[in-house]
Amino acid sequence: MVEIVDAKNIVLEWVFGSREGDIAGKMGQILVLIKLFFLVPLVRICLYICLFLSFLLSLEWIHLMTVSVLVKLFGKKPEKRFKFEEIKDDLEGGSEAFPLVLVQIPIANEVEVYKLSIGATCNFSWPTDRLIIQVLDDSSDQTTKDMIEKECNRWANEGINIRYQSRGTREGYKAGALKHGMDQDYVKQCEYVALFDVDFQPEPDFLRRAIPFLIHNPELALVQTRWRFTNADACLLTRLQEISLDFHFKFEQEVGSSGYGFFGFNGSGGIWRINAMYDAGGWDWRTTAEDMDLSVRAALKGWEFLYLGNIQVKSELPSSVKAHRSQQHRWFCAPANLFRTTLVQIAINKKVSLKKKLYMILSFFFVRKIVGHVFVLLFYFVVLPLTILFPEVVLRKDGAIVAPCLITALNTLVGTPRSLYLILHWILFETAMSFRRTKAIFVGLFRAKSVNEWIVTEKRGDSLNNKTNIESTAPKHHGVLQAKALKDRILLPELGIAVFLLACGCYGFFYGKEYYYYVYMLLQIIFVTLIGFSCFGLKSM
Repeated sequence: MVEIVDAKNIVLEWVFGSREGDIAGKMGQILVLIKLFFLVPLVRICLYICLFLSFLLSLEWIHLMTVSVLVKLFGKKPEKRFKFEEIKDDLEGGSEAFPLVLVQIPIANEVEVYKLSIGATCNFSWPTDRLIIQVLDDSSDQTTKDMIEKECNRWANEGINIRYQSRGTREGYKAGALKHGMDQDYVKQCEYVALFDVDFQPEPDFLRRAIPFLIHNPELALVQTRWRFTNADACLLTRLQEISLDFHFKFEQEVGSSGYGFFGFNGSGGIWRINAMYDAGGWDWRTTAEDMDLSVRAALKGWEFLYLGNIQVKSELPSSVKAHRSQQHRWFCAPANLFRTTLVQIAINKKVSLKKKLYMILSFFFVRKIVGHVFVLLFYFVVLPLTILFPEVVLRKDGAIVAPCLITALNTLVGTPRSLYLILHWILFETAMSFRRTKAIFVGLFRAKSVNEWIVTEKRGDSLNNKTNIESTAPKHHGVLQAKALKDRILLPELGIAVFLLACGCYGFFYGKEYYYYVYMLLQIIFVTLIGFSCFGLKSM
């Protein structure tokens, strides 16, 4: 009411006041009117939108926690919920009890790590006559291709049935390479296909522990295992990623598997029933989320999925901001594009129960893939700072800070207890990354220019200890590379956000009252600035 009375007084003074008044004073009054009748209501509307999105996120968090607790208290282990019988070696019958399994390893110029997955899969404790390892090389560098083919020939000479495939094009990226591999004549004999990105290192007994679930449960199309990370302790960036991915596997994948028989295939560390893949239409590159796309199409055909958290596969996390940024663009842009593409198909499908439909549309796609990150950007980078400039919009800032810390503490305590002391770091980092993720989401939803952009995630492997082969294939134009590297390191949108937060924080510190909040804002400015200058993690190669 006080605002309305003040606004009326300003309007009356403007209309009936002296025309010889100060022009600067008149302009100031106009700005006040714009603030009261336009800006303040707009910020209030944004606040109400954020409160609604926060409500949806709270419901999703309660849903995940509730199902997880019920699974822990009353749920049974996968060996109890599904039929499982270990495949035993038969000295008399030979290897006939073992199904023929195809292993696919897609590679694209990843010279630092190509030996890891090839060596690990060639050491599977699975009969060699019942295993075909397919190395799908999309590398553009001939030296790299020669090195990979040489490694395959080395294992072939040791009696391993390994095939080197190179198609000479990158059409469809990873999905195109996998489809090319599935089109080979010898694949028709195989019943299952295991997929590993080039940095993955499965244990020798991986197939023996996972394949029996598919053999004895014909309704299962996919078995997904948990990722573990060899370089989690490399730097702060990898530690923070570990927290996020541990939560994803511990809660999201487990809840999807136990409660709904559906989750998104992670693209690596999983085994597909080949008949289920064909039934779903096989690999498709209409989006760059080819793994999630196949999962959705298989689920709509009535197939079930199983997550095995007790089987863990070692892999590598991006250790530079540039690598992490490009990976995040694909991980958030492609699911948004897929959501737009498949929403109607999911809604009208008659083979899927209403319960699973609601889970797929609301929980799996809308809340996790879109709402969560849009909320973080809108609330912490727009609404919350603007409430400092517009005190007419009342908001308890302590709750906006304390609540995420408590929720994150509980999540981390269960998912990654060793990183409990990094809670605040994780919150600040995830908030700082929200701009890139939200941008990617809208690129996917509106199918902007970079919607199908695919940049191979930089991998290091043991390159820090052995740089000979890597440096021999590098271009020699060091000046050009340095200029491009400097340009890639400076992220102007994040630096602009940091300046905006700094301006709001300074205004609030000198004219506001909630001084404790400006300490948090200062920390957020530091993290956003570090992201803006790509100072997190290791130096990009």
